[in-house]
Amino acid sequence: MTRNFIAFIFVSFAAFLSACGGAEPAANNANANSNAANRPANNANAEANNPVAVTTPTPAATTNDAPTVGPVFKAYCAAVEKKDEAAIRRIYSADSIRRIEEEMKADGIESLMEYFSNDMATTALCEVRNETITGNEAVAEVKTKSMPNGAKVLFVKEGNDWKLTNRVPGFEKK
Repeated sequence: MTRNFIAFIFVSFAAFLSACGGAEPAANNANANSNAANRPANNANAEANNPVAVTTPTPAATTNDAPTVGPVFKAYCAAVEKKDEAAIRRIYSADSIRRIEEEMKADGIESLMEYFSNDMATTALCEVRNETITGNEAVAEVKTKSMPNGAKVLFVKEGNDWKLTNRVPGFEKK
């Protein structure tokens, strides 16, 4: 009886070891946990179906280099870089200057350059693209050092000149 019991233990142990073994040798490096057993079979599907996965949006295609309002925004970047308040007053629309001056007064700010001190616009990164013009308004995508991911900016036509505004397209007060 003891003999049968020992044989039974031995056979069980051998069966256990053969079931746990694998064909792949254990990896002996820092990436040991990145083997195939730790990844889903179809990694692309797993990432697409994961609601908390980080996704990077595909940038919109460039349809144009903003030939109409691009020079206005590039002049703005140059004016901020040179701290040229007179140029900034010429670049912004009259309504925008009025709104900015109201904000400056409420905040106790004395000059436009102080108001724009946090805007890191420079000629080093001053990109304008994808302008769309509708009547006397235009929208273009801009990138600056302070907006490296880009933002849409609204321009208006005053007389014969296009002017930059401090309004955000789609968020106008009614």
